[in-house]
Amino acid sequence: MSPLWSPPVGKYPGRRYAQIVKLKPEYVEKYKEVHAAVWPEVLKQIQDCNIQDYSIFHDPGTGILFANFKYTGSDFDGDMEKMRENPKVREWWKMTDGFQESMVPGAKDSESGTPAWWKPVEEVFYAA
Repeated sequence: MSPLWSPPVGKYPGRRYAQIVKLKPEYVEKYKEVHAAVWPEVLKQIQDCNIQDYSIFHDPGTGILFANFKYTGSDFDGDMEKMRENPKVREWWKMTDGFQESMVPGAKDSESGTPAWWKPVEEVFYAA
């Protein structure tokens, strides 16, 4: 999910990302429950990796989870590697991946990184 561009020099407002994954129907309530109390170590790592305005939405009709966030750093791949190196984040992913079904052919889990567990989706419109 690495960007194919370089951020401009100077003040950089960030780039938005969006991605999807399927939530297994038997885990809907559990998924909501754990996300109502995300572990502080996970929240700190998200912030430390230059991720802001992170939201996850659920469509009960299709079971799809839609996540979007703004990345404000200058080294997305490096920050995602830092995320993967955090033992608490890996523990969180192991738990939450079990609730999900990736829509990316060949994806094994969030920790592996490539191919991505969550499927990136293209932004087709934005109005500030």
